[in-house]
Amino acid sequence: MQPTSTQILKINQKQNEKLKGGFNMFKTMKKRIKNEKGLTLIELLAVVVILAIIAAIAIPAIGNIVSKQRDKAVLSDATSIISAAKIAYADGACVDDSCSGAELNTYLDAKLKNKTSIIAAYNNSTGLWSLTWDSDHDFKRITGVDALEAGTAAVPEETILAAMNS
Repeated sequence: MQPTSTQILKINQKQNEKLKGGFNMFKTMKKRIKNEKGLTLIELLAVVVILAIIAAIAIPAIGNIVSKQRDKAVLSDATSIISAAKIAYADGACVDDSCSGAELNTYLDAKLKNKTSIIAAYNNSTGLWSLTWDSDHDFKRITGVDALEAGTAAVPEETILAAMNS
């Protein structure tokens, strides 16, 4: 018995569907994607958690960078003061191997001028300078020398340079 025309048509459709298998699946997926309107609550929560983790890691790291740079700025000011004292000493502006804030004003940049609490002293026996400076920053923590912020301890130039290079 020979197949009828409807049976032949059905057989051809089945063969065509087998050939188009991936295409039909693509159409089905496209319909599903069209029906989605936005993010689910779980997806949104996952994004928020990831951003919170990144912020928890980044914020302390940035705080440490800012603190270290502030310390380096204070040390840079200290080295500038010592450099100004060396120039003032060479020019004869210092009295008794010691330069105070008033004597250093001409040799300091505008940021450090008119600081009366600065005393840079030269030690003839060692050939090194030391600095007594009433700074607004925690100089003890930066250099490891006690009582500098109160202006009672002189910090040797080598200590300042060592802290600057660390």
